Amino acid sequence: MQVQVKEWGNSQGIRLPKEVLKSAGITLNDCLDVMVSNGVITLAKSFRHKTLEDRAAEFEGKLMLDGEDDWGAPVGREVW
Repeated sequence: MQVQVKEWGNSQGIRLPKEVLKSAGITLNDCLDVMVSNGVITLAKSFRHKTLEDRAAEFEGKLMLDGEDDWGAPVGREVW
């Protein structure tokens, strides 16, 4: 596949087809790391820690933070 570099305001831009982004797991407004090595440009999805809201959404908002967890009886030299 080939794409063309075009003017985008005072910069240049490359448009990537939706299917390419989808297959790379990239969605709208994702941040990408740009690396250049030996004339090759590499784009990689940036790692970012999830916010508490993102994590809560994975559990449908039910975090079960209602007290202590029972880890069972001591099995070694733990002090309870």
